[in-house]
Amino acid sequence: GHGGPDGGTSAADGTEESGINLEIARRTDAVLGLLGQRTLMTRDTAGDLSDPEANTISEKKVSDIRNRVELVNSHPDSVLVSIHQNAYPEDVTCRGPQVFYTAVGTSRSLAEALQDALAALPDGKRREIKAISRDVYLMNHIRVPGVLVECGFLSNPGEAAMLESPEYQKKLAVAIAAAVAGYLTEDNSGV
Repeated sequence: GHGGPDGGTSAADGTEESGINLEIARRTDAVLGLLGQRTLMTRDTAGDLSDPEANTISEKKVSDIRNRVELVNSHPDSVLVSIHQNAYPEDVTCRGPQVFYTAVGTSRSLAEALQDALAALPDGKRREIKAISRDVYLMNHIRVPGVLVECGFLSNPGEAAMLESPEYQKKLAVAIAAAVAGYLTEDNSGV
């Protein structure tokens, strides 16, 4: 999630969500590869997917998100796992991963598998899966099963420190990869 000029939310120390997202996604990609799953990253650098002619930040964000939708939809026998970090500055005690799912296919089943795996982590908190909001453009324009994984709250200082830790990022990646691989192995996706 995020990238380029869109860093997403940030922790109190200024660490941007996009960098944490990328590290967790890279680690998840590596574990899925070890589990024999073929993957395609929507980004594997700090950049975004915006077209070169996009000049303003707004143009870059619109171009980036549309290009992500096109990339995902060009792989019809796939699932999308979008990795993010949450924030709720109004209550810095909020914590724990939460998974959101699209209305496409078996997205809800994938979300349940992911939420179960993430709740089993040390200090894991069981949050409820939820349908994705209608205002999340990417997730509402893809034609494959998709989930958005909020790995934790950067607004919670203790959880932010964990999310910035390479060791915790590895634990998140293993949990995400195991849930996705199990879901794909059960042939829920049609892949």
